[in-house]
Formats: sequence, C-alpha cells, structure tokens
Amino acid sequence: MFLKHKILCTTLLAVFGLGLSATAHAADAQCEVDRTVNFGGMNWESNLVLVDVQRTILEKGYGCKTETLPTETLPALAALERGDLDINTEIWLNSVGEPWAKAEKTGKVKRVADLYTGGEAWFIPKYVAEKFPDLKSAADLPKYKEEFADPEDPSKGRFYGCPAGWGCEVVSTNLYKALKLDKDFTLYSPGTGAAQKAALTSAYKRKQNIVFYYWYPTPLVGSLDLVKLELPAYDKEKQACLTDPDCADPQPSAYPDNPVFTALNTEFSEKAPKLTEFFSNVSVPLPVMDKTLAHMEETGDDSRDVADWFLKNQGEVWEKWVSPEVAAKVKESL
Repeated sequence: MFLKHKILCTTLLAVFGLGLSATAHAADAQCEVDRTVNFGGMNWESNLVLVDVQRTILEKGYGCKTETLPTETLPALAALERGDLDINTEIWLNSVGEPWAKAEKTGKVKRVADLYTGGEAWFIPKYVAEKFPDLKSAADLPKYKEEFADPEDPSKGRFYGCPAGWGCEVVSTNLYKALKLDKDFTLYSPGTGAAQKAALTSAYKRKQNIVFYYWYPTPLVGSLDLVKLELPAYDKEKQACLTDPDCADPQPSAYPDNPVFTALNTEFSEKAPKLTEFFSNVSVPLPVMDKTLAHMEETGDDSRDVADWFLKNQGEVWEKWVSPEVAAKVKESL
C-alpha cells in the first residue's frame, strides 16, 4: 500500500512538474504586449540590419508580432514620444543632441542601451588629396571651389551633405554656415541615403573630385580609400548648438565620437519589462559591426538575409543579450 502511494505521488509530481514546465515555456513564448511591436525604420545599413536582428529575436524568441515603420531621424524621435513607435534601434546622439535632450525631459522616451561608438567626418577621396596636397582642411575648400563645380551652378562648388530629413542634416547645415561656405559652395542634400551612396560611389568610380559628409561604420567608408578633412578643434558648447535646428550663431567644431544607442517609448518599456531587459543588453563590438556591413557590401544581400547571417555567425555576441531558452528558440528557427 505504501509502495502504491509512493508511486502515485511520484507520478503526480512528475505530471505536475511537466505541467509547470510547459506553462513556464508557454509564458516565456508569449509576448508581453498583445499588439504589434513597432520599430522605427531608418534607411541606413547598420540600422536596417540591427532592426531585422531585433525583430527576429522578438518574433522567434519572445513570440511577438513586429513591424518596421519607415521614417527619418527627427520624425522618428517625435513618433517615439507619441507612442507611434515602440523602439528606435539606433539614435546617433551627436546628430540629435538638443532634440533628444528635450524628448528625454518629457519622460516619454527612455535610453536603454549603448550599441557602439560611431564617427562622422567630412571626406575627400585619397586621389583628390594626392591631386591637391594643400587641401588639408574644410577651411581650405573655398580656394578649390572650381575643382568641385556644382553641375547646377558651376560658379560654386558642390558639397554633398547629409540626406534630407536625417538628424545629421542639421549639423551639416550648421557647420556649412559656420565655416561660411555658402558663398562658394552649394550644400547638396540627397533625398535618401541610397541616393547619397549611389552618387558618391559613381563619382568615386569615375575619379571625379568630390567632397562630402559621411558616417561610420558603413560599407561605403570601409570600401573606399578616403581622407578626412581637418575641422576646428571639438568644443562641447559649439557642438551642442550645431545639433540644434534653431542654432542662432553656429560656430565650427569637429565631430566628436558619436555614441549610438537604443531608445524605447517609456510606456512600452513599463508594459514589457522582459523585452526592455533584452533591449538594454544589446551591444555590438565595432569590429563585429564592420564585419557585418562588409559582408552586406560583398554579397549585396538585403538586411533580412544579413540579419540571418549575423544570428548564425555571431552567436558569441547576441546570445549574451537573451536567456538560454530564448537563444535556443531563435537558433532553432534559423
């Protein structure tokens, strides 16, 4: 009788334990929000890839439905405040310093993870630097305006700035004014990041004289032989004004190292603590980001395929962001 009772108890415990395990597994696979999670879809390569990496982890590891909403830097920040976006995967702080500070003060947005440290600069190709050895700094550009003639206004040179609507367009425009280049150069803002990259790549292949703004890590900077133009020494107060669309008296300053971080809508983060913990853990070593973007350039793959490549080949990086159970589900889905 005692033996039968012991076997029955053991069986019940085993069944109960399996039930608890299944319940816990189901709970782990159930998304914390009962609607689609919205990501901001800025159209530069590192953001495209990281958004797709994060979406895959949310969908396969946490059981969420996700969507990417195409936008640009400043509209995305406003949408994050309103709650139209839940996640802004990549915010480049130095490009939106003043707008971000204002948004953060409202309490409606939350900085959760430092992804990596990027950089920005004004570049000329190495073949241009060799042709004009005295062209060392941005301040030297007026002397060479004829060499960079704007096709639409040959009396001025053309400087390729940041794509229209991006946060870096504010800094490029203010810096262009601060250096008083408006008399000698046209500030050309391409309509999209793709248009900017296509124009610069085409000019480079034809060995044309070009001067332009760009950021890194990016496939373009990694694949071209470029030289940075010198800018006046970095000054924190001057840089803060350069990031302000309403800067009354822009003064020139070099670009500092640019912290790149993820921000969440605060209300979303409060409803989804597990997802917030995941986003807070996301960090990518710069060499890994360079390697990932180089793979994208070499293969011509789209961001979804590159995200899958990243998840298959960079497990030592991303598996630290999540629990072993979530990592196993993601890997099983690949």
